[in-house]
Amino acid sequence: MVVDFRKNAAPPAPITLCDSPVKVVESLRFLGSIITQDLKWELNISSITKKAQQRMYFLRQLNKFNLPKTMLVHFYRAIIESILCTSITVWYAAATAKDKGRLQRIIRSAERVIECNLPSLQDLFTLRSLKRLRSIRTKTSRHRNSFFPSAVGLINRARDPH
Repeated sequence: MVVDFRKNAAPPAPITLCDSPVKVVESLRFLGSIITQDLKWELNISSITKKAQQRMYFLRQLNKFNLPKTMLVHFYRAIIESILCTSITVWYAAATAKDKGRLQRIIRSAERVIECNLPSLQDLFTLRSLKRLRSIRTKTSRHRNSFFPSAVGLINRARDPH
């Protein structure tokens, strides 16, 4: 895949590895996320939406069997929310409002099925981002004492009054 945002982008020179030409593609699935040549996330979000909709069917079926709300919430969190949060810290900021709306509709559908409030897509992103920032581990104090981890620690302490 070649990412080139120049106004007059010239065709890329062919790349060969071990006497084999490298194929140029429009999109690529990498670590479960679809990255397109123009760095848009529409294909990735469409894939996530499709998977989540397929699993919503099972949530509706479980609801028909009159399972307790707690079981339905556990199913939602484990099976549907985990799909919605796939690489959310990577794509959420660059996603369009339309794409975020499609994902939020899935959450609202699950709320109607379960009949309880669930965290919004924005809340899921915020929670995952804070967890990601809290989980930075280092072996030396050089990195721990640098600006970024110190700033993250300050932000986390300011948001978490405990």
